[in-house]
Amino acid sequence: MRFFVDTADVDAIRELNDLGMVDGVTTNPSLILKSGRDILEVTKEICSFISGPVSAEVVALKADEMIAEGRKLAEIAENIAVKVPLTWDGLKACKVLTGEGRMVNVTLCFSTNQALLAAKAGATFISPFIGRLDDINLDGLELISDIRQVYDNYGFETQILAASVRTLNHASQCALIGADVMTAPPSVIKAMANHVLTDKGLEQFMKDWAKTGQKIL
Repeated sequence: MRFFVDTADVDAIRELNDLGMVDGVTTNPSLILKSGRDILEVTKEICSFISGPVSAEVVALKADEMIAEGRKLAEIAENIAVKVPLTWDGLKACKVLTGEGRMVNVTLCFSTNQALLAAKAGATFISPFIGRLDDINLDGLELISDIRQVYDNYGFETQILAASVRTLNHASQCALIGADVMTAPPSVIKAMANHVLTDKGLEQFMKDWAKTGQKIL
């Protein structure tokens, strides 16, 4: 499973990228706001050192305007994935942009039917939102599993990009289900290294080592 990092914080992306933990980046209007930077400027900087897909989201609501914005964003770099919402207009924009050879990430997916439509429209990525479904007492991971089954049933090439990943359980279950990609905040990716038994074991090793009175360096 590939890891995309869900942020527009360049320093956070660089830190994870240096460890080989970044296969791509996803951004959205909320993350651009949080960065406090111009969307074209910060996206260009991210693309300068990330070779994998970098999702940049349109903000128009009508298909023609989405297409125009998508073309503008795609000019930033060859690895831009234009992000469009899963609306009827978004699907129209997806069809046109993918027809022009551009990567398209269809976002805000909350049902298998929506994911099926996105695949039919030629989406490169479909972004089902796990955490937001959990927020309304629905099983976000079940949606990932259902989409995996449908796409496998019919050989769709659209990649499942599990989004709104908030917990370590979300991360591990997405891998077990077979999501192609997981996008998560830097804090979630870094927390995947943590385990209480690792901490406990390391603490014991350090105590025992101190008793030996030895040094390695």
